[in-house]
Amino acid sequence: MQYRHFGRLDWHPSALGFGCMRLPTIGGDSGQIDEAEATRMLRTAIDGGVNYVDTAYLYHRGNSEPFVGRALQDGYRQRVRLATKSPVWLVEKPEDFDRFLDEQLQRLQTDFVDFYLLHSLDAGSWGKVKELRLLERAERALADGRIHYLGFSFHDSYEVFREIVDSFDWTFCQIQYNYMDEENQAGRRGLEYAAGKGLAVVVMEPIRGGQLARTPPPEVQALWDSAERRRTPADWALQWVWNQPEVSLLLSGMSTMEQVVQNLASAERSGPGTLTADELALIARVRDVYRRLRPIPCTDCQYCQPCPNGVSIPRIFEIYNDGQVYGDMDSARMFYGWLKEEERADRCVECRECEERCPQSIAIVEWLARVHQALAG
Repeated sequence: MQYRHFGRLDWHPSALGFGCMRLPTIGGDSGQIDEAEATRMLRTAIDGGVNYVDTAYLYHRGNSEPFVGRALQDGYRQRVRLATKSPVWLVEKPEDFDRFLDEQLQRLQTDFVDFYLLHSLDAGSWGKVKELRLLERAERALADGRIHYLGFSFHDSYEVFREIVDSFDWTFCQIQYNYMDEENQAGRRGLEYAAGKGLAVVVMEPIRGGQLARTPPPEVQALWDSAERRRTPADWALQWVWNQPEVSLLLSGMSTMEQVVQNLASAERSGPGTLTADELALIARVRDVYRRLRPIPCTDCQYCQPCPNGVSIPRIFEIYNDGQVYGDMDSARMFYGWLKEEERADRCVECRECEERCPQSIAIVEWLARVHQALAG
């Protein structure tokens, strides 16, 4: 395992962090974690040198934190720094901050959280943080030892990101960053700005919710095949992030043991400045092809779920995007037809709750109408 720097802290994080948002499940139910396999995966990663574990209050419909608490028994808790997140959108009054934090400590079976984040900040939720004076609550939790370091995760524009960074003495931040999103949200400018201010920067979605690890379309595969050094699509994406010295670590939401083993091997080969100029140029060409092929920028983060009417938004967008990327709309129509009637796009009543929660700011209602028109036939 390679280890990196974590902002101003005298601590070296593993290049690879274990994200507990996409654990293996039973029967495709995101709330039913396959605990035996997930525990084996998490402990294998820790035995392989991973020392940063990330979860959140709502992951796996609220079951990720309790799982992590159980999986880190038998001495594993002492071997890692544990991160979880305050569900800011659920906080209605200042005391809710402490209520959620105390509940999380119980679920995680720990007296303290090493790294605590205000979850998924954007302009709206940042306004709530200020209005309810939640940073004062966080400072008290820092003082009494329930949390050791405070940070935030982020989904909005660079301008909002910079305002938040400048408003508090944060230890770290967490941003979405990959070769497809170099200019989106905080982007490279945010990465460099935060690191320049002494913050550690944790990267989420390094392979865009698994999209960049899939078997690529022929145009992309031809580009990868032209490289002097062969890598898997996932390894190309991970190495692109690790290549940048401002990155403190990246999180991978691993769903299989095979992914754990592969990612550990990738991490061992990682390091700032390890990609050549030709390799970076190749990745830029791949980015251009993907941008041309994938119309909907959904990362399957599941923040839009559950839909009040039961619409399976991420799955619908995945079916449509795959049909566009691979040039196979017949299969896309078939997969769409396999969805339950109550899961299809025409069940949308345009309440727009999903759009309020979408970190990618996708015009979900408009896209659902377009997708249904394209696939319902």
